[in-house]
Amino acid sequence: MEAQGSSSRFVVCLKNEGCEASLEPRKIYRTVADADADAHGMIRVVDESGEDYLYPADLFCPITLPQALVDSLAWAS
Repeated sequence: MEAQGSSSRFVVCLKNEGCEASLEPRKIYRTVADADADAHGMIRVVDESGEDYLYPADLFCPITLPQALVDSLAWAS
């Protein structure tokens, strides 16, 4: 799930049930590593607010983006 040369991971939102104001289905989101969240079936995602929050991992599907795309995105670390 790691993007090449980056500690960021990316996911696609599959559904937003219960999180309609924070997540958009079919949108790519950046995640933040959180081993405790992973152990509990959760994932830390930078959502529409620009802040990172915990969400159920089953709302997302991990993806790998080409490095050129990762480099061109203007997400802050």
